[in-house]
Amino acid sequence: MENKLDQICARILKEINPTREDRKNIAEIAKSLEEKIAASAKKRGIEAKVRVEGSVAKDTWLRKEPDLDIFMCFSPTLTRKKLAEVSLEIAREATKGTRQVERFAEHPYLEAFVNNLRINIVPCYNTKRGEWKSATDRTPFHTNYVRRRLPKLLRGEVRLLKKFMQGIEVYGAEIKTGGFSGYLCELLILHYKSFSETLRAFADSTPRTVIDMENHYEGRKRDVELLFSEPLVVIDPVDNGRNVASAVQAQKVHTFIGASRAFLKEPNKQLFDGDRTKALSVKGLEKKLEHRGANLVLVTLKAVEAVPDVLWGQYYKTQRALRKLLEINDFHVLRDTIWTDEKNLTAFVLELEQRVIPKLKKHVGPPLERKSECEDFLAKYADHNSVIAGPYVENGRWLVELPRKHVDAVKLLKSKLKGGGRNTGIADLVSNAISKGFNVAINEEIVKAYNGNKVFAVFLTKFLNGRPFWLKAAKA
Repeated sequence: MENKLDQICARILKEINPTREDRKNIAEIAKSLEEKIAASAKKRGIEAKVRVEGSVAKDTWLRKEPDLDIFMCFSPTLTRKKLAEVSLEIAREATKGTRQVERFAEHPYLEAFVNNLRINIVPCYNTKRGEWKSATDRTPFHTNYVRRRLPKLLRGEVRLLKKFMQGIEVYGAEIKTGGFSGYLCELLILHYKSFSETLRAFADSTPRTVIDMENHYEGRKRDVELLFSEPLVVIDPVDNGRNVASAVQAQKVHTFIGASRAFLKEPNKQLFDGDRTKALSVKGLEKKLEHRGANLVLVTLKAVEAVPDVLWGQYYKTQRALRKLLEINDFHVLRDTIWTDEKNLTAFVLELEQRVIPKLKKHVGPPLERKSECEDFLAKYADHNSVIAGPYVENGRWLVELPRKHVDAVKLLKSKLKGGGRNTGIADLVSNAISKGFNVAINEEIVKAYNGNKVFAVFLTKFLNGRPFWLKAAKA
């Protein structure tokens, strides 16, 4: 088994290790941009230290996916507003003539495409260690830390880990993904010393993992428990008040644990290659829905216009609001998810046990030993005209039977979303989009949306399958 694992890793490394020519091309692009950015800053009389960051700077990038970040380190005397304004001006001028997309993390930055290469041009403050004024100020310190400690032999191990995480869809620290960052991958390899040992460590993972490479909290276990509540805690070597894994969703950690176990049990290259599920045909979809025994609800609207991190924050808030709306009205949500192409279509997917629930429900009151609460309960319901049956005593408590206000999930959603649904907790930007038009479809009614977008069709097929592809791949 170990030999098979090593063979697969060797094959993957041949595919993802940059060639000499790759390195030369990236270096030339990086140098040219550094010079243009420095010149643009100088022209404006702005002092800026320009340096390459990201995986390119640390030589942990994947051959076909170079992660080139160029940072502009400004004086700490510059205001946040001025930092945002001038950094975008400089970045736009330095990449004039290319496709440019404004992004937003803690502050705006520019994503530009130069020779089909995606480059992030990011502002930060040129501060001393520990005197951060923004989250990005730590990045140069992260780069320096990894470059000093990561030997050439382990750079390939980082690449393997990144590629594996990409394949199982847990890689990427942006809000949309909520996965493992490149820096976190590098720290894991520095800690566990290899790709395979990292997988073994997570395969045997306990409910809570704490990694403190610089022993910031040596002998202070209680402090770690008080400061960090996440299931995976990796203390930032350059900032002991920060958990590098804080943005990783618990579901992504659990997925990595499961996939690690599957791969170690039966190594398979497909886990690196990713999910290649093909969309069901329309007839196949209809047949699956017919025999499913549950109800699939689709709330669709036009995509919201916003920078990705803001956009996905709004979408996730709305997803939680829709689930809560259904659950407080007694509909059992089995699973829910969201999909968008960020251009034309957004779809909230909710799988329910039932579309229609009984009109009648039991409302449980206080136990008999709570005399005062029982009196309040009886005062409220003894002569209330909405009560269908009761109050009566059952298993030592007062109960009444009441009519439900909403018994049809589709009608409930249509009613509450009319006008934008802001009162139900729908995020502002999504609410604005909903107010301009939305649709609620169930089961066979979703065929129109399914048939109209091939990428969404693949996504929904995966959702309906439920089982992760790597579980199947591991047994192949």
